Amino acid sequence: MHAGAADIDATLVARLVAAQFPQWAGLPIEPIRSAGTDNALYRLGEDMVVRLPRILTATGQIERERKWLPRLAARLPLAVPIPIAKGMPAEGYAWHWSIYRWLEGETATIDRIADPLQAATELGEFVAALQRVDPAGGPPPDEHNSFRGVPLSRRDSSTRDAIRRLRNTFDAAAVIAAWEAALHAPVWQGGDVWLHGDLHAANLLARHGRLSAVIDFGCMGVGDPACNVMVAWTYLSAETRDTFRAAMPLDDTSWARGRGWALSFGLIALPYYETTNPELAGIERGSIEEVLADGQRDRSSGGC
Repeated sequence: MHAGAADIDATLVARLVAAQFPQWAGLPIEPIRSAGTDNALYRLGEDMVVRLPRILTATGQIERERKWLPRLAARLPLAVPIPIAKGMPAEGYAWHWSIYRWLEGETATIDRIADPLQAATELGEFVAALQRVDPAGGPPPDEHNSFRGVPLSRRDSSTRDAIRRLRNTFDAAAVIAAWEAALHAPVWQGGDVWLHGDLHAANLLARHGRLSAVIDFGCMGVGDPACNVMVAWTYLSAETRDTFRAAMPLDDTSWARGRGWALSFGLIALPYYETTNPELAGIERGSIEEVLADGQRDRSSGGC
């Protein structure tokens, strides 16, 4: 999926684990199918997972998650990955890597959710709890979290480039109108808050018909809360979106910017992953379609 990606397989992981964590040598190692693109995942035994960066720009995620996830976990209503060991570069693999506790569950696609309204509430409560955690010292947006949490204006050029590339796929006029509406929303003037940075179905787990965990904090950081709100379009539907919004304190301008984040996320990533990662491309396409449908409903009802 990425140029210059590291060559990682189960044999390499077995060598790394055996050399650095001999207490776990010989445990079964199985690749995990994932829509994630920055890291390779391998289940280690029954209750652990090995996470190895595939690309250089993902290497900063290891330290970021090791430092902050244990501090966030106790304050969040859904489970999150907990790092338990850090691996060193070796065996021809150039970067640090990490071992986490295994979280049971399946990707939380809507068909696995028994009550979508309950899921929307629980997701809103998760975002609200995350944003209540003291952001002091938290990592600001940079290349290691794909600049999640920056003002939308910093994504304008790349978003408009994506609109041009997709002009035969979506109604370009409608997409431009939706993007410009988000750009015109006032810039966030409050303090930074904690961000997951990449909230969508592939990073949510479900068990027994309910949301159970939020995974892959590789884009975590502190910044504009609107970045968390994009999940209202990357995952939720028109029927559940208001329920999500009611579960957290949110002003109208952050909601408008959140819609812009969802649109920009989908537009920029869709051309890149359309042929290499169909699952992620489907999420991105769905995000764009949800934002455009929202705009159509607004126009039909006389809203803005």
